[in-house]
Amino acid sequence: MADAAEITTENSTLEKWTSALAEPVGSPGGGAGAGVMLAIAASLTSMVAGYTEPADEQRDELDAVIARAQKLRQVALQLADEDAEASEAFGKAFAMERGAERKKAIREASLGAARSSVILGEHAADAIDDLSWLAEHGNSALIADVVVAFGALRAAVTGARTNASFDLAALKSSGSSLEQVREQHPKLWASVEALDTALDRIDAATNAVDDRAAPTDVQAETAKG
Repeated sequence: MADAAEITTENSTLEKWTSALAEPVGSPGGGAGAGVMLAIAASLTSMVAGYTEPADEQRDELDAVIARAQKLRQVALQLADEDAEASEAFGKAFAMERGAERKKAIREASLGAARSSVILGEHAADAIDDLSWLAEHGNSALIADVVVAFGALRAAVTGARTNASFDLAALKSSGSSLEQVREQHPKLWASVEALDTALDRIDAATNAVDDRAAPTDVQAETAKG
Protein backbone atom coordinates (compact mmCIF):
# COMPACT_ATOMS: atom_id res chain seq x y z
CA MET A 1 0.00 0.00 0.00
CA ALA A 2 1.23 3.52 -0.80
CA ASP A 3 2.30 5.85 1.97
CA ALA A 4 -0.72 7.55 3.59
CA ALA A 5 0.66 10.98 2.66
CA GLU A 6 0.42 10.02 -1.01
CA ILE A 7 -3.23 9.01 -0.79
CA THR A 8 -5.32 12.09 -1.38
CA THR A 9 -8.62 12.62 -3.12
CA GLU A 10 -6.94 14.93 -5.63
CA ASN A 11 -4.06 12.73 -6.78
CA SER A 12 -5.30 9.16 -6.26
CA THR A 13 -7.50 6.93 -8.35
CA LEU A 14 -10.79 5.85 -6.83
CA GLU A 15 -9.38 2.33 -6.47
CA LYS A 16 -6.32 3.52 -4.54
CA TRP A 17 -8.29 5.91 -2.36
CA THR A 18 -10.92 3.34 -1.36
CA SER A 19 -8.17 0.80 -0.79
CA ALA A 20 -6.56 3.24 1.66
CA LEU A 21 -9.94 3.88 3.27
CA ALA A 22 -10.36 0.13 3.78
CA GLU A 23 -7.16 -0.09 5.84
CA PRO A 24 -7.31 0.00 9.68
CA VAL A 25 -5.79 3.49 9.86
CA GLY A 26 -7.39 6.82 10.65
CA SER A 27 -6.36 8.69 7.52
CA PRO A 28 -8.40 8.67 5.38
CA GLY A 29 -11.38 7.86 7.56
CA GLY A 30 -15.06 8.58 7.88
CA GLY A 31 -14.63 12.34 7.78
CA ALA A 32 -12.74 12.18 4.51
CA GLY A 33 -15.45 9.84 3.27
CA ALA A 34 -18.02 12.52 4.10
CA GLY A 35 -16.02 14.94 1.95
CA VAL A 36 -16.09 12.53 -0.96
CA MET A 37 -19.84 12.11 -0.55
CA LEU A 38 -20.17 15.89 -0.72
CA ALA A 39 -18.13 15.90 -3.93
CA ILE A 40 -20.46 13.25 -5.38
CA ALA A 41 -23.51 15.32 -4.45
CA ALA A 42 -21.95 18.39 -6.08
CA SER A 43 -21.05 16.43 -9.21
CA LEU A 44 -24.58 15.09 -9.60
CA THR A 45 -25.98 18.58 -9.04
CA SER A 46 -23.80 19.87 -11.86
CA MET A 47 -24.78 16.97 -14.12
CA VAL A 48 -28.53 17.41 -13.62
CA ALA A 49 -28.20 21.16 -14.09
CA GLY A 50 -26.26 20.59 -17.31
CA TYR A 51 -29.09 18.46 -18.70
CA THR A 52 -31.69 21.08 -17.80
CA GLU A 53 -33.21 23.37 -20.41
CA PRO A 54 -34.35 26.40 -18.44
CA ALA A 55 -36.99 28.97 -19.19
CA ASP A 56 -35.52 32.33 -20.16
CA GLU A 57 -36.09 33.78 -16.70
CA GLN A 58 -34.32 30.79 -15.11
CA ARG A 59 -31.12 30.90 -17.13
CA ASP A 60 -29.15 33.07 -14.69
CA GLU A 61 -30.19 30.95 -11.73
CA LEU A 62 -29.29 27.73 -13.52
CA ASP A 63 -25.87 29.09 -14.49
CA ALA A 64 -25.30 30.07 -10.86
CA VAL A 65 -26.27 26.57 -9.68
CA ILE A 66 -23.79 25.01 -12.11
CA ALA A 67 -21.00 27.38 -11.06
CA ARG A 68 -21.57 26.73 -7.36
CA ALA A 69 -21.74 22.95 -7.87
CA GLN A 70 -18.53 22.85 -9.88
CA LYS A 71 -16.71 24.91 -7.26
CA LEU A 72 -18.15 22.80 -4.45
CA ARG A 73 -16.88 19.59 -6.06
CA GLN A 74 -13.32 20.90 -5.89
CA VAL A 75 -13.71 22.35 -2.41
CA ALA A 76 -15.21 19.10 -1.12
CA LEU A 77 -12.19 17.10 -2.25
CA GLN A 78 -9.87 19.58 -0.55
CA LEU A 79 -11.94 19.35 2.63
CA ALA A 80 -11.75 15.56 2.47
CA ASP A 81 -7.97 15.74 2.48
CA GLU A 82 -7.94 18.33 5.25
CA ASP A 83 -10.16 16.11 7.34
CA ALA A 84 -7.81 13.19 6.74
CA GLU A 85 -4.94 15.32 8.08
CA ALA A 86 -7.01 16.32 11.11
CA SER A 87 -7.88 12.69 11.73
CA GLU A 88 -4.21 11.74 11.63
CA ALA A 89 -3.36 14.42 14.20
CA PHE A 90 -6.25 13.19 16.35
CA GLY A 91 -4.90 9.65 16.35
CA LYS A 92 -1.35 10.74 17.14
CA ALA A 93 -2.56 12.78 20.12
CA PHE A 94 -4.30 9.83 21.72
CA ALA A 95 -1.24 7.63 21.10
CA MET A 96 0.97 9.86 23.25
CA GLU A 97 2.01 8.90 26.75
CA ARG A 98 -0.32 10.15 29.45
CA GLY A 99 0.49 13.53 30.88
CA ALA A 100 0.06 17.25 30.37
CA GLU A 101 1.45 17.23 26.84
CA ARG A 102 -0.98 14.50 25.80
CA LYS A 103 -3.93 16.45 27.21
CA LYS A 104 -2.82 19.55 25.33
CA ALA A 105 -2.38 17.60 22.10
CA ILE A 106 -5.79 15.97 22.48
CA ARG A 107 -7.42 19.34 23.08
CA GLU A 108 -5.82 20.92 20.02
CA ALA A 109 -6.43 17.90 17.78
CA SER A 110 -10.04 17.53 18.91
CA LEU A 111 -10.84 21.16 18.24
CA GLY A 112 -9.07 21.04 14.88
CA ALA A 113 -10.97 17.93 13.83
CA ALA A 114 -14.28 19.40 15.03
CA ARG A 115 -13.71 22.62 13.09
CA SER A 116 -12.80 20.64 9.97
CA SER A 117 -16.02 18.64 10.21
CA VAL A 118 -18.15 21.71 10.83
CA ILE A 119 -16.74 23.50 7.79
CA LEU A 120 -17.50 20.48 5.63
CA GLY A 121 -21.01 20.26 7.07
CA GLU A 122 -21.69 23.93 6.46
CA HIS A 123 -20.71 23.59 2.81
CA ALA A 124 -23.04 20.60 2.53
CA ALA A 125 -25.91 22.48 4.16
CA ASP A 126 -25.40 25.39 1.77
CA ALA A 127 -25.89 23.00 -1.16
CA ILE A 128 -29.39 21.96 -0.13
CA ASP A 129 -31.11 24.94 -1.75
CA ASP A 130 -29.53 24.38 -5.16
CA LEU A 131 -30.47 20.72 -5.18
CA SER A 132 -33.98 21.59 -4.05
CA TRP A 133 -34.22 24.09 -6.89
CA LEU A 134 -33.27 21.35 -9.36
CA ALA A 135 -35.84 19.03 -7.83
CA GLU A 136 -38.46 21.58 -8.83
CA HIS A 137 -37.05 23.09 -12.02
CA GLY A 138 -34.49 20.59 -13.29
CA ASN A 139 -34.86 18.01 -16.05
CA SER A 140 -37.66 15.77 -14.80
CA ALA A 141 -36.09 12.71 -16.42
CA LEU A 142 -33.21 13.01 -13.95
CA ILE A 143 -35.24 13.23 -10.73
CA ALA A 144 -33.77 9.89 -9.59
CA ASP A 145 -30.29 11.44 -9.91
CA VAL A 146 -31.46 14.33 -7.76
CA VAL A 147 -32.52 11.87 -5.07
CA VAL A 148 -29.16 10.09 -5.29
CA ALA A 149 -27.51 13.50 -4.86
CA PHE A 150 -29.69 14.17 -1.82
CA GLY A 151 -28.58 10.81 -0.42
CA ALA A 152 -24.92 11.68 -0.89
CA LEU A 153 -25.53 15.12 0.61
CA ARG A 154 -27.24 13.53 3.60
CA ALA A 155 -24.29 11.20 4.11
CA ALA A 156 -21.94 14.21 4.04
CA VAL A 157 -23.98 16.15 6.59
CA THR A 158 -24.43 13.09 8.81
CA GLY A 159 -20.71 12.42 8.77
CA ALA A 160 -19.84 16.03 9.52
CA ARG A 161 -22.40 16.34 12.30
CA THR A 162 -21.44 13.07 13.98
CA ASN A 163 -17.69 13.59 13.70
CA ALA A 164 -17.91 17.14 15.04
CA SER A 165 -20.00 15.96 17.98
CA PHE A 166 -17.63 13.08 18.70
CA ASP A 167 -14.58 15.34 18.46
CA LEU A 168 -16.07 17.83 20.91
CA ALA A 169 -16.89 15.02 23.32
CA ALA A 170 -13.28 13.84 23.01
CA LEU A 171 -12.28 16.98 24.91
CA LYS A 172 -13.34 15.08 28.03
CA SER A 173 -10.06 13.20 27.67
CA SER A 174 -8.24 16.49 28.19
CA GLY A 175 -10.06 17.11 31.46
CA SER A 176 -13.18 19.02 30.37
CA SER A 177 -16.78 18.06 31.08
CA LEU A 178 -19.37 18.27 28.32
CA GLU A 179 -20.92 21.27 30.03
CA GLN A 180 -17.55 23.02 30.00
CA VAL A 181 -17.07 22.14 26.34
CA ARG A 182 -20.44 23.70 25.55
CA GLU A 183 -19.59 26.87 27.50
CA GLN A 184 -16.08 27.19 26.07
CA HIS A 185 -16.96 26.45 22.43
CA PRO A 186 -20.54 27.66 21.90
CA LYS A 187 -20.19 28.21 18.14
CA LEU A 188 -18.95 24.69 17.47
CA TRP A 189 -21.64 23.27 19.73
CA ALA A 190 -24.35 25.27 17.93
CA SER A 191 -22.98 24.18 14.57
CA VAL A 192 -23.69 20.55 15.44
CA GLU A 193 -27.29 21.46 16.23
CA ALA A 194 -27.54 23.37 12.94
CA LEU A 195 -26.45 20.27 11.05
CA ASP A 196 -29.32 18.35 12.67
CA THR A 197 -31.63 20.92 11.11
CA ALA A 198 -29.92 20.45 7.75
CA LEU A 199 -30.66 16.72 7.91
CA ASP A 200 -34.34 17.47 8.47
CA ARG A 201 -34.34 19.76 5.43
CA ILE A 202 -32.76 17.08 3.25
CA ASP A 203 -35.26 14.47 4.41
CA ALA A 204 -38.18 16.79 3.70
CA ALA A 205 -36.88 17.64 0.22
CA THR A 206 -36.29 13.97 -0.59
CA ASN A 207 -39.71 12.90 0.61
CA ALA A 208 -41.33 15.65 -1.45
CA VAL A 209 -40.12 14.12 -4.72
CA ASP A 210 -40.19 10.43 -3.82
CA ASP A 211 -43.45 9.83 -5.72
CA ARG A 212 -41.73 11.04 -8.90
CA ALA A 213 -38.37 9.37 -8.29
CA ALA A 214 -39.73 5.97 -7.24
CA PRO A 215 -43.19 5.60 -8.82
CA THR A 216 -43.21 1.81 -8.46
CA ASP A 217 -43.29 2.23 -4.69
CA VAL A 218 -46.27 4.53 -5.02
CA GLN A 219 -48.02 2.01 -7.28
CA ALA A 220 -47.26 -0.81 -4.84
CA GLU A 221 -48.74 1.15 -1.95
CA THR A 222 -51.84 1.95 -4.02
CA ALA A 223 -52.30 -1.72 -4.87
CA LYS A 224 -52.05 -2.68 -1.19
CA GLY A 225 -54.66 -0.13 -0.30
